[in-house]
Amino acid sequence: MSEILVLVEHVDGDVKKVTLELLTLARSLGAPSAVWAGPGYSDAAKAKLAEYGADKIYVADSEEIAGYVVAPKAELLAQLVSERSAAAVLVAATAEGKEVAGRLAIKTDSGVITDAVGLGEGFVADQSIFGGGVNVRSRVTKGTPIVTVRPNSTAPAASAGAGAEEKVDVALSDSARAAKVVERVKQEKGARPELTEAAIVVSGGRGVGSGENFSIIEKLADSLGAAVGASRAATDAGWYPHQFQVGQTGKTVSPQLYIAAGISGAIQHRAGMQTSKTIVVINKDAEAPIFEIADFGVVGDLFQIVPQLTEEVEKRK
Repeated sequence: MSEILVLVEHVDGDVKKVTLELLTLARSLGAPSAVWAGPGYSDAAKAKLAEYGADKIYVADSEEIAGYVVAPKAELLAQLVSERSAAAVLVAATAEGKEVAGRLAIKTDSGVITDAVGLGEGFVADQSIFGGGVNVRSRVTKGTPIVTVRPNSTAPAASAGAGAEEKVDVALSDSARAAKVVERVKQEKGARPELTEAAIVVSGGRGVGSGENFSIIEKLADSLGAAVGASRAATDAGWYPHQFQVGQTGKTVSPQLYIAAGISGAIQHRAGMQTSKTIVVINKDAEAPIFEIADFGVVGDLFQIVPQLTEEVEKRK
């Protein structure tokens, strides 16, 4: 089977969920090979990658890779593409992942597809473009297909792979050392999942009315084990931090369940969430545009409905 390279996303040695999704997707198209870049590799990481189908694990655990910004990962992948004649490269559609993909495309003289929400035979990708107004199917026509895939686009499914480990050395060019990491500040992480990786997202909008009122959105999210999101109107008003903004100018999410409370559904917001598997809308305006893409809609006052929903969820735990 054709070898497909999957760049591993990891934090402090822990493999992120999006990597397991990419391995699952790669299994349907060829033989997945995980590529570990930077320090932190361990037996636990190896076991996790193998559990989700990695036939090979290329390990470049040099501290030097993490000491520079992005470029070393692109050089590592370019080396493997050349040496292994990989059929494709899959990368998470994160801010860093997209930059790695772009640099890799230049280095390998290949085409690149970003923000894919599906990938089929022949590496034909499904994309949602033009602010989510158009769905298209795209295919790379030159070089090695390089595809960045949105988190939560594929449900991770375990299927044991061989997990054959192979150490890889990469000689970094001077250009890869041009931007050096001089300091790292660890952001305190709460109990909620990362917004872009969460399987469930509960978002509030202008209808929430104030920052204090966002507590009812948070309570519902916590009862579901979900991440909290917000519309641009809510973040611009200062009701919720900008890093939780969902939309064209914020973060793109594709969870299994998206609950939108008090959000009218301007195209900018819809562009960031309309690939969600199931969309539930709570809004007192029956004509709100977001109902057009809702799987389930409730016309009513969110201040009555959301607390009742939270109560019912808690009863069923």
